Amino acid sequence: MSFKSIVRELREMGDGIGNLSRRGIEGRHWRNRTRSHIAPDVAPSELINQGQWANLPPELLLDIIRRVEESETNWPARTVVVYCASVCKSWRDITKEIVKTPEECGRLTFPISLKQPGPRDLPIQCYIRRDRATSTHRLYFGLSPSEDESDKLLLVAKKIRRATSTEFAISLVADDFSRASSTYVGKLRSNFLGTKFTIYDSQPPTDTTSTQTNHNRPSQRFQKKQVSPKLPSCSYSIATISYELNVLRTRGPRRMNCTMHSIPISSIQEGGTAPTPKSFPLSSPSFKTLDRSTSSLSTPTPTSTDSLMLKNKAPRWHEQLQCWCLNFKGRVTVASVKNFQLVAAVDSSHNVSAVEQEKVILQFGKIGKDIFTMDYRYPLSAYQAFAICLSSFDTKPACE
Repeated sequence: MSFKSIVRELREMGDGIGNLSRRGIEGRHWRNRTRSHIAPDVAPSELINQGQWANLPPELLLDIIRRVEESETNWPARTVVVYCASVCKSWRDITKEIVKTPEECGRLTFPISLKQPGPRDLPIQCYIRRDRATSTHRLYFGLSPSEDESDKLLLVAKKIRRATSTEFAISLVADDFSRASSTYVGKLRSNFLGTKFTIYDSQPPTDTTSTQTNHNRPSQRFQKKQVSPKLPSCSYSIATISYELNVLRTRGPRRMNCTMHSIPISSIQEGGTAPTPKSFPLSSPSFKTLDRSTSSLSTPTPTSTDSLMLKNKAPRWHEQLQCWCLNFKGRVTVASVKNFQLVAAVDSSHNVSAVEQEKVILQFGKIGKDIFTMDYRYPLSAYQAFAICLSSFDTKPACE
């Protein structure tokens, strides 16, 4: 059988999987085209009849999946790789073994890829579409919006205004932001003035991280509804974003600083690595031992001197244009106070090379009405970068 016929049958198999999923319990996650095209981390294997493909010799199966993974590098063609992982357990195990992390290959495949660090060399290029009517922000993979609107949806955030703060609930799908949902990823919360934001994750930054309970605020998660142990039941503080107050009301760009509690400064030093989760947890590590009065959890992270600090790159004043400018290399075309570039904030004691200090880790900017680009790289993940960019959308009267 030729390689093309194998790929064709995998596509047909994927269509069959989609049809079975629509009839199953999880069918609602596959109907809406606006939802993520990334497959759930736990394949619905119980809905799939293991046919002739399940008993292939391991060597042959390894060769087939490797050739599929190498040939289908872009979306939507990369959906075939997801289909391979959805055939049965043996196919999924081998697919997960072959598919590398974004840091290694620069590609996004499974949902966990959104929480793994990006590539070290070239950034992963995405764009954000804001919908004012529904107060949602959608992160898509790609350089810019396509004409046929077939771009792959990665994450969706819904803005929720509260009496003393603003929250952005972040999910894998566009119509379910419940913390009890398996598609819930995390949230971003601001203070009253919109000058400080905290990023929360639904899982620890690493698979083996222990937890520490914070008793500052009563939890409402366990009081309102019964939560299945298989669903995320905790929030872990992984980063803090601060915007400097503009007391004198002087004109100029915003000044922001990010403290990445879950990423050590050693990650950008020579030979350093960033935390890389391998899968979504099937159960909360502390679910059975949590008291109902406990609050969100925070991971035991490095001290503030060991955490990675990011700062916005200072723009230069352009005399002819009479505005502040940054070199976005063509990725930003509209002037906006929201535009920024983040670089590492280090000193000589950190032993970080000059090249790493100048490298733009995250850049965000406007290209049209309610459309913004987001390019990120190692050591940030797509989720962390998206949450940082969301902080720029919130109103900040004290900073402008």
